[in-house]
Amino acid sequence: MGESAGIRPRRAALEILSQVREGRTFEAALNNEVGELTEPDRRLAHELAAGVLRQRSVLDQRLAPLISRGWAGVPAELQDILRLGAYQINALDRVPAHAAVDTSVALAKDRAGTKAAGFVNAVLRRLTHSAPALVAPSNEPSDRLAAEYSHPLWLVRRWIDAFGLKQAEALLRWNNTRPSLVAQPARSDLSELGAAWKEAGLEFELAPYNAGLILTRSRPAELPGYRSGQFIIQDPAQALLARFIAPRPDAIVYDGCAAPGGKTITLGREVRAVVAGEVNRLRARRLAENVGRAGSRREHVIVADARWPPVRPVDVVLLDAPCLGTGTIARHPDARWRMTPKALSHIAQLQAELLDVIALVVAPGGLLVYSTCSVEREENRDQIERFLTRHHQFQRETVAGFPDALLSEEGDLRILPQLHGMDGAFAARLRRSA
Repeated sequence: MGESAGIRPRRAALEILSQVREGRTFEAALNNEVGELTEPDRRLAHELAAGVLRQRSVLDQRLAPLISRGWAGVPAELQDILRLGAYQINALDRVPAHAAVDTSVALAKDRAGTKAAGFVNAVLRRLTHSAPALVAPSNEPSDRLAAEYSHPLWLVRRWIDAFGLKQAEALLRWNNTRPSLVAQPARSDLSELGAAWKEAGLEFELAPYNAGLILTRSRPAELPGYRSGQFIIQDPAQALLARFIAPRPDAIVYDGCAAPGGKTITLGREVRAVVAGEVNRLRARRLAENVGRAGSRREHVIVADARWPPVRPVDVVLLDAPCLGTGTIARHPDARWRMTPKALSHIAQLQAELLDVIALVVAPGGLLVYSTCSVEREENRDQIERFLTRHHQFQRETVAGFPDALLSEEGDLRILPQLHGMDGAFAARLRRSA
């Protein structure tokens, strides 16, 4: 089977899955593997790898009954090859079953030899002629949903408790979709960007709450205005967060965890200056590149740890805190498999420490904005309630004119993917007494 028959994108997908298994993020693995592929092959490699990660539990349930020696006895790389084949057979109507089998067999032979190729061939051919039950019967809704939507059981149980069964299932369904690419204006406004694209014959639609333009193309760097910094790629939730901050035009802002820079760039258009800090040097470099391309020249990037803020008290401090990221699982299909209750507990403690320290550089009368891309109460509402009991000089503050549908009972920003059709996000505005 030659390269032209489709091996290259499938080999890239297998490499992505291998790197994710070894601890690399899906985004980093994808960028590492698809650079030399054609555009159609890039799209296929992305779809295959992401699809396997989103449907891993379902695929394993289909495959396991077909293997006499037991699924656990199959080497990890052969498991991934079988998953890739099964995903194509079960989820991609445009890929003929024989092509899915043949390319998987070729991958197995290339990686593990003739015997492994024969094993993969036998299993996948059985799959094309059988339909094993997807989900084992269970009286527990959480067990059914965890298996059907390929999510860790502990997360499913949490979300049923938090949102109810119907909303929890809607969130799981959202997480297994591929989110749209959305552009936000940077050096032009939304109407100017839309007019330029319409004139260029591009297809797009307005994002919810006028929070950007939804793209139909997957290569934003090739769109008019990208190189000149007319727009950035950013989910509507993050654009709405920047709108929720609502800083004064004369404000100086410290963005304590700024990479990759979308909020920094948006805030830079509206205020006197933004000091954008990032502790990781590679992420800081990416931040600087994004600011250089699309910023207003009022953004100043520094390598700095938010635990030791390198600024004197300023008007607005944004802590877009490290978080579990449960609001962005759709965008990061591998993340669900790395999340654990222990990680949630650890990161909630880190958030509290960061809040306590960064609050010290909020000027009297100034604004502290705490945000996450999580939907977990411990990282959001509970985190703010505990902070306010420790720091009586801060009080919650609402923002006038913001859509009520995006606000919690306390007046915090609360975006849920299953309700609002975008990444999950949380933010609280905390005003320090003068």
